[in-house]
Amino acid sequence: MAKLLLLYSSPHFTLAGRRTFTSLLLSKPHDSLSLPQSAIRRRRLTVPSSPHSPLDYGFRRGNLSVNAFDSSDETKTGEKGKDDDKEKTEEAEESKTATAKKTNVDYPRGDFEFREIGAWTRFLVKLRMLIAYPWERVRKGSVLTMKLRGQVSDQLKSRFSSGLSLPQICENFVKASYDPRISGIYLHIDSLACGWGKVEEIRRHILDFKKSGKVIVAYTPTCREKEYYLACACSEIYAPPSAYFSLYGLTIQASFLGGLFEKVGIQPEVQRIGKYKSAGDQLTRKTMSEENCEMLTALLDDIYGNWLEKVSSETGKKREDLENFINEGVYKVERLKDEGLITGILYDDEVISLLKEKLGVQKEKVLPMVDYRRYSRVRNWTLGLVGGKDLIAVLRASGSISRVRGPLSLPGSGIIGEQFIEKLRSVRESKRYKAAIIRIDSPGGDALASDLMWREIRLLAASKPVIASMADVAASGGYYMAMATDVIVAENLTLTGSIGVVTGKFNLGKLYEKIGFNKEIISRGRYAELLAAEQRPFRADEAELFERSAQNAYQQFRDKAAFSRSMDVDEMESVAQGRVWTGIQAASHGLVDATGGLSRAIAIAKLKANIPQDKPVTLVEMSRPSPTLPELLSGIGSSIAGVDTTLKDLLQELTVSEGVQARMDGIMFQRLEGGAPYANPFINLIKDYLGSI
Repeated sequence: MAKLLLLYSSPHFTLAGRRTFTSLLLSKPHDSLSLPQSAIRRRRLTVPSSPHSPLDYGFRRGNLSVNAFDSSDETKTGEKGKDDDKEKTEEAEESKTATAKKTNVDYPRGDFEFREIGAWTRFLVKLRMLIAYPWERVRKGSVLTMKLRGQVSDQLKSRFSSGLSLPQICENFVKASYDPRISGIYLHIDSLACGWGKVEEIRRHILDFKKSGKVIVAYTPTCREKEYYLACACSEIYAPPSAYFSLYGLTIQASFLGGLFEKVGIQPEVQRIGKYKSAGDQLTRKTMSEENCEMLTALLDDIYGNWLEKVSSETGKKREDLENFINEGVYKVERLKDEGLITGILYDDEVISLLKEKLGVQKEKVLPMVDYRRYSRVRNWTLGLVGGKDLIAVLRASGSISRVRGPLSLPGSGIIGEQFIEKLRSVRESKRYKAAIIRIDSPGGDALASDLMWREIRLLAASKPVIASMADVAASGGYYMAMATDVIVAENLTLTGSIGVVTGKFNLGKLYEKIGFNKEIISRGRYAELLAAEQRPFRADEAELFERSAQNAYQQFRDKAAFSRSMDVDEMESVAQGRVWTGIQAASHGLVDATGGLSRAIAIAKLKANIPQDKPVTLVEMSRPSPTLPELLSGIGSSIAGVDTTLKDLLQELTVSEGVQARMDGIMFQRLEGGAPYANPFINLIKDYLGSI
């Protein structure tokens, strides 16, 4: 049975990855795991020596007493009360000290260091290439071409999948840097629809590839801020004369349905806990709240400031000059060339001719090229990049969080709590793994599912080191998962935090009256109709119970966040309340321990597991690439019935939300993620709505 072995190409590591057969690579089957063989992927990683020595960075976790989870308002008096107050004060001081120590830890960075390949290694590589599979054969002097466009998934992709996979993109960069057959990389950078976290990860790999001394050229037919952020990291940038360049700055847009619902007779009854918890605002409000405006402004300033800083550093321009250039509203490609923001104005075929000249290929000959999909199938083993005996499990958690799989859910869509817990338990029960990394890319979802996974992650962390690595977003339920780990690593612009909850239902009474529909309920129990009666608003006692329930869910989230982060409750409250932070902001407030990508998480995992930084490790993917062929066929059938599915989901969401939601605002998530700049605004409105309730 064929096994897939992939090495994740971390920007800070010298990596190797390959696909091969189990009989060649696995000395022992995964008998001790509860997962099937097809659900396990191995990746090998070779790590260079690190300037950081392995120090004991242990810290006390859980300094808070169980009183952090006590929501009772009972007042204690007498000497016992004084002793309790004194104890709480001491615990609070210990908590602050532990938090300060933790956030000031000088964790290893795991920076990529290119190693020159020796003569013996080159000889072995040539031998391995002789026995490589036909689809792994690459002509000497080839140029790797990758089209970075559209969505970029944080999950591994199978050969039947369409779209881009961040792990495989990064792996290709590392393989190409060591592959003697690859002479350079030609990047087509087009309209991207991913967040800044993934863009930062790709950019870091571009800079790492340049350390190999090989050429990397960018071609940008359409270019906005994200695309240029990547392109300026390359050696050269080219664009056609008719290219669409729109470096006009960044925006965050928010749509509000309050006025629309009012006209059609729908009254949303929403409980959102946390003054910054904007999820639900688009359903109830007609304008943006002051708190939401404050939060989004701070996020936008951080993202825009980072863009100006990094681009000015790469282009050699002063930040003020770059900002003035943007404010001029330049759209002509010629002006970009004159200002030195691009290298030249050429069509695609002219860039290829230029590459031939740079690489010494005769004009009459064809430049050998290999595309992203084919090169992704080249095993790291053929390039002499191998891993070590120490295994680190990687569990990927991408998408919205649900407790169980719904009847209409597609395979591989979102985080299913039940399935993720099974993977966590398999890693905990196995002695094969020295550490685990949870890679999170989620705006949250079901609060109950998030709490159940939080518990399992804490149990796992009690048996072996567990590191959280955040991608584009790890907010609300996504942060709920991360805070259970030993160390949290986020990109500078990862959207995280949003410690708050939202729940609600729709009162459809006026709508029913307009369309002539009637609904009557016979019930037993004072609150039996709390969520069943969508034809009327809450009674006063129902509204009070509904609010208390939401408050209880928020207090549990906040108090567990304080406990997990070794902070007192008041300190956590000041950074919670549903507020979203960038990764660098979260680090300054103690919500994140270190900034960086997956490679830094690996370096920290090795540190915690007492594995020397210069010793190679093997990453074991606990999730199989999706979709498989059966899933692909299933997806075709589902797309045929897509309209019916969408209507059913919409009607279900309109009647009642499924429990308390720990979810970040869908509008902000969609807008900061990007997307087609000229997409239908009505479609975007529906996406915003569906993505946030």
